[in-house]
Amino acid sequence: MLDVRGLKKVYEGSGRRVEAVRDLTFTVDAGELVCLVGPSGCGKTTLLKCMSGLLTPTSGEVLLGGRPVTGPPPGMAFVFQEYGRSLFPWMRVRDNVELPLKQKKLTTSRRRELVADALESVGLSDAAGAYPWQLSGGMQQRVAIARALAYEPDVLLMDEPFAAVDAQTRADLEDLVRGLWQQRGITILFVTHDIDEAVYLGERVLILSASPTVVQEQLKVDLPTERDQLHTRVAPRFAELRTHVYEQIQAAKRGRPADLEDAKDMKADAPPGAP
Repeated sequence: MLDVRGLKKVYEGSGRRVEAVRDLTFTVDAGELVCLVGPSGCGKTTLLKCMSGLLTPTSGEVLLGGRPVTGPPPGMAFVFQEYGRSLFPWMRVRDNVELPLKQKKLTTSRRRELVADALESVGLSDAAGAYPWQLSGGMQQRVAIARALAYEPDVLLMDEPFAAVDAQTRADLEDLVRGLWQQRGITILFVTHDIDEAVYLGERVLILSASPTVVQEQLKVDLPTERDQLHTRVAPRFAELRTHVYEQIQAAKRGRPADLEDAKDMKADAPPGAP
């Protein structure tokens, strides 16, 4: 579904040249939920902007369903981190959700049907007539997710969407995303700085290096498909996976994969003359 090939992004201006993303290559299969983590400032948001057509890469390409992405594609939706800035406060919830549908050639009744279905999916049917500023932060982010769902995307990009909500709300939203993914079969690329969240949500975790960024490791999350906050997070395998991801990110900050560091340490501890 998504194919990123040799993506590179360099920012230039005022005599400075900053290489944000060096050489990113990976794929996301149709119907897959992939989480992407990496050290702070490694270019995760830059990557998403290039993938969504909001930013032109310096080199490389992004393919959606085999077609190059040269601008915001019709089969993709984006959920931003700052929900308060992506919702229009003077528009009611139903109107915020309906807004992107006006670009499609749909009848009024069909638009209303999609809006109602999306709001029901995120548990906000009763809030359709409210204004965003009348809702909690978690509810506002549900509105942003509903707006993306109503658009009926093939691919959903999510840029640290739960970073600004409290821990309990975050847990509820994580379960909401996994539930929607299972029900609707949408392809999701979820960017987060939270290692536990990446392991809990994803079927696969892409671990990025420090900037300039490359894919350091692709980790398959072999946890059961059915997950819950009480049991999954205390499972021994969950602890093993999150520890591995944490080690890789810490190693990325130091500029080398963890397995290379381990090999270096083993060699240093070996007796003289050992290979």
